[in-house]
Amino acid sequence: MTIRVIFMSAAPIGQPPRLRRSLEDERLRSNDRETSTGLIAHWRAIPLYARIIVAVALGVGAGLALGDWAHILETPAKLVLRLLGALAPPLILLAIVQALMRAHLAGGQALRLVTLLLTNTLAAIFIGLAVANVLQPGAWTTAAPGAPAKSAGGGADPLTQFLDSVPKSILGPFGDNGAVMGVIFIAVAFGVALRGLRTHEVRTVEDLVHVALSSLIAILHWIIDVVPLAVFGLIASIVGVSGFRDFLALGGFFIAVLTALALQFLYYALRIWLGSWANPLHVVAGVRDALLMAFSTGSSTATMPLTYELLRERVGLREQSASMGALIGSNFNNDGTALYEAMAALFVAQLLGMHLTFTQQILVVLTSVVASVGAAGIPEAGLVTMTMVFRAVALPTDYIALLLTIDWLLDRCRTAINVMGDVTVSCLLDGKVKEETREAS
Repeated sequence: MTIRVIFMSAAPIGQPPRLRRSLEDERLRSNDRETSTGLIAHWRAIPLYARIIVAVALGVGAGLALGDWAHILETPAKLVLRLLGALAPPLILLAIVQALMRAHLAGGQALRLVTLLLTNTLAAIFIGLAVANVLQPGAWTTAAPGAPAKSAGGGADPLTQFLDSVPKSILGPFGDNGAVMGVIFIAVAFGVALRGLRTHEVRTVEDLVHVALSSLIAILHWIIDVVPLAVFGLIASIVGVSGFRDFLALGGFFIAVLTALALQFLYYALRIWLGSWANPLHVVAGVRDALLMAFSTGSSTATMPLTYELLRERVGLREQSASMGALIGSNFNNDGTALYEAMAALFVAQLLGMHLTFTQQILVVLTSVVASVGAAGIPEAGLVTMTMVFRAVALPTDYIALLLTIDWLLDRCRTAINVMGDVTVSCLLDGKVKEETREAS
């Protein structure tokens, strides 16, 4: 692909290969967004969180105005969540494959990096589950709400038939009981998505994986564009049928997640203090610009170059340590996202009056770990991977749209924690002896 070659050649020669590739992928996504025209361009120009806030406000108004009739507006939410559920497994699969193919790991540092990433992620998930079990945010309301209202009538109306034809998984329609309409949906989606990649040269296996992942991300962008409509429909349905009691529990969930993220931040500071020569306060002061950028953009990938530069210039880490933690490790380190997904699953279970056993919570842990690997390059990764976590313990994915009402803010908080996790790994890889001291001895 010509554009790809230009971008790669434009990158400074001194930049690590992983950084150049990450910048290239980010530019490709930006170019895809900028080439949109007309109403779609204006719609995408509005930040997603702003669109969701407006959707929540309109949904509350529509719910109050329509009352019980508002349940018909939940259909867009069901459709969007089904599409997200269909995309989640192949997205995670290809993201992990690409991350592993691009990672340049060698020697004992590779094993140490994997150990640190796994330890931090498990700590984040267990912190999240502990806070959710102690605070019980889903039980803050006096009466646990039931599942969203279903449409009346048992007949197969045209709308129900249309929803049933939307595939629940990408490979589903190709099974023995596959529906032709499902195959058509998939063919149209990939046909349009691949138009922008039709001239991309596929010379290696990495190129093939890149094209497949890029096409899925293009489809994901389309789904994200209509997420506000899903939020509008679900909020209207909840307010019209159940009132505001769900949102009282949602406030408790917000407080619980912020509490868990704060504890995870303290855990990082403690690990830096015990396992690195750097002072935690000095490290936080040195990378504060990266943390603020992560919070403002909601993207750890976009923050990656700044994180690397600050670790080298302000904190004073060795090039190898900064590169391994901030550039390579960032593809596998999504502690804040994993923490959030585990807490979300437990919150929804509490909201519905369901009890997740210890075994089921361990399953949440394992699924969150797997889903978080390689998710850094996926737009709105928490929204995508959460469908896998919910399905692992048979929770209704309909409630994911409810979480979107506060997710726009929590996403920025957990992205900052993700970046802090990259910083922590880099500091731990640098060891307890500073480079100048090591050379002097």
